[in-house]
Amino acid sequence: MTDAPSSCRVVMAQLDFLVGDIAGNVDKIITAATEARDRLRADLVVFPELTLTGYPPEDLLLRPGFIRQVEPALQQLCSAMHGITAVVGCPLLTPEGLRNAAVVLADGAIRASYFKQWLPNYSVFDEKRYFVPGEDPVVFKIAGARVGVTICEDVWLPGPVAQATEAGAQLLVNLNASPYHTGKGEQRLAVLRRRVREGHVPIVYVNLLGGQDELVFDGGSMVVGADGVLVQRAPYFAEGLYPADFKIFADEVKPMPGEVAKEPGVEEGTYQALVLGVRDYVNKNGFAGVVLGLSGGIDSALTLAIAVDALEAERVEAVLMPSRYTAEMSNTDAEQEARALGVKYHIMPIEPAFQSFLEILQPVLAGLPPDSTEENIQARCRGVLLMAISNKTGKLVLTTGNKSETAVGYSTLYGDMAGGFAPIKDVLKTMVYRLAAWRNCLSPVIPQRVIDRPPSAELRPDQTDQDSLPPYDLLDTILHGYVEQDHSVEELVEAGFDRAMVEQVARLVILNEYKRRQAAPGVRITPRAFGRDRRYPITSGFRR
Repeated sequence: MTDAPSSCRVVMAQLDFLVGDIAGNVDKIITAATEARDRLRADLVVFPELTLTGYPPEDLLLRPGFIRQVEPALQQLCSAMHGITAVVGCPLLTPEGLRNAAVVLADGAIRASYFKQWLPNYSVFDEKRYFVPGEDPVVFKIAGARVGVTICEDVWLPGPVAQATEAGAQLLVNLNASPYHTGKGEQRLAVLRRRVREGHVPIVYVNLLGGQDELVFDGGSMVVGADGVLVQRAPYFAEGLYPADFKIFADEVKPMPGEVAKEPGVEEGTYQALVLGVRDYVNKNGFAGVVLGLSGGIDSALTLAIAVDALEAERVEAVLMPSRYTAEMSNTDAEQEARALGVKYHIMPIEPAFQSFLEILQPVLAGLPPDSTEENIQARCRGVLLMAISNKTGKLVLTTGNKSETAVGYSTLYGDMAGGFAPIKDVLKTMVYRLAAWRNCLSPVIPQRVIDRPPSAELRPDQTDQDSLPPYDLLDTILHGYVEQDHSVEELVEAGFDRAMVEQVARLVILNEYKRRQAAPGVRITPRAFGRDRRYPITSGFRR
């Protein structure tokens, strides 16, 4: 007769932490661990990667004073850990150097410390700048189960999982700070399935939640069984403590079925990432709210909807700044959306300011034909007004430029680029339209005419974007290949695109790197965003 299996409850602490706020993060960890113990009756609570400092702490890790705060913070956590075991991510200074660690805390002491072995150094990651890799597995016991520990990248490559199972692990916990981009959830699940097939043990994957500058961490913590079945998944973009139950047998640990949250579609996931990125950037940096220029065009319309969904209407302010070239329907549509969303708005015509600048510049510009100079002056008049409101109210200016415009420089430095955060900076124009349509399915706040009409900067008579740019469906396809996949001009021509058009787009992308260096940060939603992902020199002889 076999003994009845025992049980174990693991809580996935999918929480939002503030980078650099070690004291605040300690309080949040203790509160979560206490709730996991007392309300959820958990045996083990697992937190994300570098919980203690927030992720990514970047060059804070190079400050000795910052690292000195870690040890007393860990002692404070130890004194609070009774009746439950916690696995907490933190940096640890060792004789070999600084490590990206997961510490096992129980009964008032640190029971074990695992050091991350695979340090990612690509895309938005540069962990080799800060950390020394670990080498050894860590396995500890909880409720009769042998639990191995890994950190993030350790499950993306073979090695650490096999090492842990060879050391006797029957269950793995994996601490993560895995940033969002479209399709990332499917990639994570595929990786975990490869690892469990190799190690023949279930994995508890705990991911960070929240926005940190350009990055958004989307949660989606999950449990994958030893057979590769997705047994449980926490909701995406939702902070919380999510319990997972296991049965412990002599030779294996089996996860019990739990709720599997739905994987959001492309539009839904992208929109939620933008909302979370804006909310955390504004709130974590202490802004009273946001202000933006509302033109009656699709980009500002989508940005306004994102801002309201992130912050509520009372913290959002819109400014209509018509010029002599602004169509009446632009004003009408902008007002309609502002009223639909319930935001405070102002109408501030820029004609007086525009005329004043032209008069001041008249001695210099006299006799020269009008060109983009006059167009840019209009955009800069608007930037001055928005920044003045920001200074006076403490509200952050949101810029409204999309990735297509950012790529080819279809924007004005110190004009429509003036501001502190760019929500749709990594969103191609064609996706802007898809997101607007998706948001209107929830409630029709963006006037249909804004979605249907040809896009225009309205800086000269009868202007449309396509006067200067290829049609957006073509432009975005070329940009996807050239920027996001690093295809060459020749490769794109061979794929069937018109050579002159591809060369024009490539030239604009290269020439406008100087603008992008001066642009506001914005939410990353693709694997190849401008900024942290794609770091190109301004001064360069490369032209293809």
